Amino acid sequence: MAGRVVGGRGYLFRMGKHATNHATHIVWDWNGTLFHDIDAVIGATNAAFAEIGLAPITLERYRELYCVPIPRFYERLMGRLPTDAEWLVMDEAFHRHYTLQREACALAEGVETLLESWGAAGHSQSILSMYGHEELLPLVRDFGIESHFIRVDGRTGPSGGGKSEHMVRHLAALESARVDPGRTVVIGDAVDDALAARYAGAHAVLYTGGSHSRASLLEAGVPVVDSLAEAVLTAERLPL
Repeated sequence: MAGRVVGGRGYLFRMGKHATNHATHIVWDWNGTLFHDIDAVIGATNAAFAEIGLAPITLERYRELYCVPIPRFYERLMGRLPTDAEWLVMDEAFHRHYTLQREACALAEGVETLLESWGAAGHSQSILSMYGHEELLPLVRDFGIESHFIRVDGRTGPSGGGKSEHMVRHLAALESARVDPGRTVVIGDAVDDALAARYAGAHAVLYTGGSHSRASLLEAGVPVVDSLAEAVLTAERLPL
């Protein structure tokens, strides 16, 4: 998608030549959705647990218990909230180990084709992630997919929180690109993606390939799918 950078400091913002007022916009989540990094997440989580003497967790158990804000997830495992000191140790350990282990991760199956096809059909798309913004942008660029997005936003504040307020700001920044929240579909792998979409007046489709079990995703009351291809098809068919 050709365009020009018009955003503020640190943000990628391209005006898509195909976007129209009536086209559905997709807001993609990154970790666990476009970026298939669940193995790195589990490895880094267990490294963080080891720092304070917790036993390792399996992928199935992680998906069963995972929630945001992240300290609540740790509370489910520990039976109590971590202390401030424990949180700092675990948060630092997680990000340090994740940065090392993400090198072995790749985009989810078929992502490049899906992004290209969505744009070619006259739709726009963006990324909103709770991964650090300064780390996110180089990853998107290195995979060679940045031109598909009219905006890429990562987290700029402390880690561990929810996505709702970030979603509102993300969609507000897209007003000049004629993105209507009511015609926007958030595709992500977490219940928090659906909550953020609802908070911002958008819709959501949840994908089972990331952080949550199917059972926990179904509790969000939005469509749940097993592939990103199915997620895009569902987004296109929603009665917006």
